[in-house]
Amino acid sequence: MKTKYLDKRGWRRLLRSDYKEKIINYDGEKVLVGLIDIHKVRSPLTVPILDKKVRVCDNHYKWLQIMSENRSYSITVMYNDKGEVLQYYFDINTQHILELGKARRKDIYLDVLVLPDGRFELVDERDLKRAIKRGYITKEQHDYAYSVANEVMTKIETDFSQFETFVQYCQKSLIQ
Repeated sequence: MKTKYLDKRGWRRLLRSDYKEKIINYDGEKVLVGLIDIHKVRSPLTVPILDKKVRVCDNHYKWLQIMSENRSYSITVMYNDKGEVLQYYFDINTQHILELGKARRKDIYLDVLVLPDGRFELVDERDLKRAIKRGYITKEQHDYAYSVANEVMTKIETDFSQFETFVQYCQKSLIQ
């Protein structure tokens, strides 16, 4: 497992950025919301998602990161320089530490990528298989990652708007 900080400290792609964060309450749930305002990057990042290539990181883009103390996944919403959603990125995690200035999570490799229209795909299965083969995670953790990912994908299929509503609330709460 990897420990990942929400503010993307040490990410060499970012040359200049601002970060702000806040702990909010969403329906009785404690949630840390962070926003990376990307001013300048070393080079843009374009990734394949389903049948298209999407530029997800470039100058003047924003990444909204959402981490709840009760959910086993975090969400990163990536926006272009016009404020349009490019993708929703669900990281499957085993632990969330909601500590202002040091917010971090224990990433268990498996991710779900979602386009704004609700189409999605499961990614990084090879990373998960490699982690179990090398002894970085247990069989139970491997199975847990798939269980959480399947739960997320089922919720996306049945009612993706619940995530859009959650994200919009978090974004507005951070600005206030």
